[in-house]
Amino acid sequence: MEESFGHEAKVLLDRTEAVHIIACGTSYHAGLVAKYWLEEIGLQCSVEVASEYRYRRVVVPKNTLFITVSQSGETADTLAALRGAKDAGYLGSLCVCNVPESSLVRESDVALMTRAGPEIGVASTKAFTTQLVAFRLLTLAFARRRGMTQEREKELVDELHALPRQVEVVLKLSDAIREMANGFAKKENALFLGRGTFYPIALEGALKLKEISYIHAEAYPAGELKHGPLALVDAEMPVVCALPDDALLEKVLSNLQEVRARGGELFLFSDRTVSIGLDHYQNLTLDDIFPTTAPIVYSIPLQLLSYHVAVLKGTDVDQPRNLAKSVTVE
Repeated sequence: MEESFGHEAKVLLDRTEAVHIIACGTSYHAGLVAKYWLEEIGLQCSVEVASEYRYRRVVVPKNTLFITVSQSGETADTLAALRGAKDAGYLGSLCVCNVPESSLVRESDVALMTRAGPEIGVASTKAFTTQLVAFRLLTLAFARRRGMTQEREKELVDELHALPRQVEVVLKLSDAIREMANGFAKKENALFLGRGTFYPIALEGALKLKEISYIHAEAYPAGELKHGPLALVDAEMPVVCALPDDALLEKVLSNLQEVRARGGELFLFSDRTVSIGLDHYQNLTLDDIFPTTAPIVYSIPLQLLSYHVAVLKGTDVDQPRNLAKSVTVE
């Protein structure tokens, strides 16, 4: 990746000691995943919705890189945040964007292009996954500066190269996901759960369901269930959760047991190595998943779930009501 960066970009990366990520909607969720990745390598990171950030006083730590994320590069609140940040004492600005000629790219010091190609539908899908890939590459660039070995870097790059194959395997689950979608078509509410990097993926899954099927959906960290959301769970509340085989698996399974105890219906996507041990659930198994890129792969079935629910309901998948592809006004 760094070979495509100019001298100014490399200087920014060398001097960065902290990161502020500012975005809206789906791009904000990509930033939340990036926070986990960046702080895992020891780089302080905060993430904020652009419409909130631009209207408050901000404390900027020394040598903080300002990162904006936008598919279109014309998102009004994100652009305004960038313009306001120019005099706030940041080290510099970097944007993650899909449109080379956009205002965000022109006005940022450095641009990291996602190269997703045109996305016709209003609800962001491939734009989201390519933003995650871009942040994964950016994390590797920072990790190299923090002493990551060449062997480890090669291992992580190889895992990124495996993504097309993994996504292709997930796409073959489309028919099975369509069957799963039958459990949603007549529902009015849904709950998405996740822990760690999969909490932002849950947020994105809930957003997709809202955007194109008009079903009210919320996402929570699974550990927050007992702090309020569990009151909503009954037989009419579908609960969606990704179950990667990671350090938080047993805790998530315990959270899901609480859902089953209240009669909630579970719709799960799990790693093939996971033993679920619950009753009355629907599950689709994902294979050949690497932990570092798992959030990217698991976002695909959640997108497909929302798509099939919307088709069953007869809503307009590409042009959902009240929404625009590029939000150019407040």
